[in-house]
Amino acid sequence: MNDDAEQQLSAWHGASTDYPQGLLARAFVTALTHDDAETRRRAESRIERWRAVLAGMADGRLAIGSRTPVAGLPAWVTPEVVRGGFATSAASAEGPLQPYEREAASGAGVPAERRALFAYCLTEPGLSRLYALLDSGRYEIAVPEEAALLTVAWLVRAGDVAGALDLVDVLEPFADRLRFTPRPSALPSPDVEAVHRRTVGDAAEALARRKPHAAVETQREALTVWQPFGDELLAHWLETAGPGPVLERVPNAAWYERGVVLLRRYHDLAAAHTRCTKHRNPKENLGILRGALEETVAGRPLGARRLGLLRHAVESMVRRRGLPGSGRHTQLRTRQAAQTAPPSHHALAQLVLRRLAELPQETGVADVAPLVADVSADEAAGTGLPAGAPVPVAIRQVVAAALSAPVGTLVERGVVPSAEVLAKLVPQLVAVAVAQAYPDEALRTLMAANYRAFRNRRSLLLLNLERQVRAEELPWVRAVADQRADKEGREPALTALRQLGELAVQAFPGTLLPNPLVRELGVLARQAEAGAPFVEELAADIFMGTFTPKFLAAARIAAELLGGTLYERYYGIDYAAVRNLAITEAGEALTRHHTARISPGFARLCTERAGGSTGWSVAANGKVIEQAQILTTHNLATLVSRIGISPAPGWDDLARRCFATVCRKTARLHGNPRPLSTIKDAAYAWRQMLFHLSLCDPATQAEVIAELDEEAARHPNHVAMRLAPALTGLRQVAAGGTADSGGGRRFLGWTTQRHWLLSQSRG
Repeated sequence: MNDDAEQQLSAWHGASTDYPQGLLARAFVTALTHDDAETRRRAESRIERWRAVLAGMADGRLAIGSRTPVAGLPAWVTPEVVRGGFATSAASAEGPLQPYEREAASGAGVPAERRALFAYCLTEPGLSRLYALLDSGRYEIAVPEEAALLTVAWLVRAGDVAGALDLVDVLEPFADRLRFTPRPSALPSPDVEAVHRRTVGDAAEALARRKPHAAVETQREALTVWQPFGDELLAHWLETAGPGPVLERVPNAAWYERGVVLLRRYHDLAAAHTRCTKHRNPKENLGILRGALEETVAGRPLGARRLGLLRHAVESMVRRRGLPGSGRHTQLRTRQAAQTAPPSHHALAQLVLRRLAELPQETGVADVAPLVADVSADEAAGTGLPAGAPVPVAIRQVVAAALSAPVGTLVERGVVPSAEVLAKLVPQLVAVAVAQAYPDEALRTLMAANYRAFRNRRSLLLLNLERQVRAEELPWVRAVADQRADKEGREPALTALRQLGELAVQAFPGTLLPNPLVRELGVLARQAEAGAPFVEELAADIFMGTFTPKFLAAARIAAELLGGTLYERYYGIDYAAVRNLAITEAGEALTRHHTARISPGFARLCTERAGGSTGWSVAANGKVIEQAQILTTHNLATLVSRIGISPAPGWDDLARRCFATVCRKTARLHGNPRPLSTIKDAAYAWRQMLFHLSLCDPATQAEVIAELDEEAARHPNHVAMRLAPALTGLRQVAAGGTADSGGGRRFLGWTTQRHWLLSQSRG
């Protein structure tokens, strides 16, 4: 299942327990067999959650596929959701009292119970405490429910006592079960201009999990501990050699005394340094020398076999490395010392951890440079690390993720490497834009915190085109809805929408906009009243065979922008017919599938373009969904035509970069045992390229097309061979012909047959 695709569930799938049972079995295997204790603990936690899912499905407490999957909990309650969109029987805001709740109850002098704390918050002292939090902004909202009583307090202070009482009536039945109070924080709300991928605490935790690299540290121990000790042991035996082999001379008493000291030091070293084990092997040179010394200092004469092994070991060591102290031996040890001189990554990670520990852990950091600077003289004195030693790139990257800066800066610096990561950060920005509609500063801060928490709510699997719960459906958000000055919020929302749209398209031009990002763009579009329908990616394995009207609306926007262009001709679209279909359906009575509005005409058009019905299969569904993406351009036309994005590099630059992505994806097909998802991603990038090309003037368009062969040649030979039919088809369309003729191919990602891209020569 594609977890990033819109989660819509067919009825037959909804009743099945196969999926949760399969994941429960996998969690059992992990919990029983994994080497890492923390991994086993997480697997045990998953086992409990999947057991709750299966038990709830069995006894009817769970209605998988519903907006209200947990019996007795309304849609606004945040359910606990596990992989695949399955709800457990729990709510995210329930469970044992949190430490901050116990502290609040103790300070208020009330029992450590949620209902008692709820009642206290409605008293004058309790409201005064909430007023202080509202004014300071020093609180955190982890789940949206924790914003509820702060909203009650704001309504009371604003004079809307009736609204506050209505909200209390909605919350009161759950007062003993759910957390409705906020978490006090040492820090005020974050900077509205800056976002961060990780908090300082997250970065510290990631570094703390890094273990020393076993192979590297074993080699370091060998070079810094055992080889120098072996040299000492060798030199000690060579004292008995004279002009001939070892033990040609009879050792004196001092030699025996030094031997005892060497053996005592060996045992100390063996106890302290346990990575290397070769020195314990009696067949290895070091083991032979050490074993012979133990026998000798104990007064036991060496037998002929042991003496022969000793002399052979000494001779081979001298032959390979030279005598200890000789020029050849010294050069070798000098090179090895240089090899081990840099401190270990683990030691430097511990240093950076100490630097991070001095910062607030709950937020990002405005400047990461001091955290990843070279080891200072003071630090060298305190840690034993060499002064001036640089922090390795791998550690710098972990810390860089805690940089708090405008999202564009994070993209430029590579902290945000993909559209999926960008989508995780966007709610921090959208929260601010959404909250701009509230003139009151305290309420604005509260609604921004509530939105950030709401966006952590995981999507449910839904039946019959039901819609995921929106933030505006939460009772405490509805309670302050009339406080919104929507005109004040429109311009900031439109500005944020345009900036985010441009950033996503410009930074990741060959990537489909992920659903979490699409949802945030939709929120901004509604607030900006932009009339911009944003459509999600639908999952082929749970596709219900129909589309909501916004898909046809998005296709109409694409028709207005792309009629007569290369894009329309390449994909064989009749955009005039699409416009007519949109006009016709707009004038007809609404068609519904259960309770959801649908567009039967658009679904029929996509099915026809996909080759008609070929029976249910993931691939057949994928073909229909792909045609919807082609017709709508999957939000690109909406961003250009309705939002007015105009990426700075220009459409030709984006087209070139899209084709480079196509080539990189195609290169991964060679020897790939599961190539279909890679082909699909390459087809996405190809479609994005065609869209960008279609916005270029004819001369620029021709110039870019002429360069594509050169770009393909920069990649492995099989890339150009595989893409040759697609490039031929593109050139034919550009010359006025069609893609699927004269050796050309229309590049689509989904097929129910073997894909032609896999049939090309793999030279």
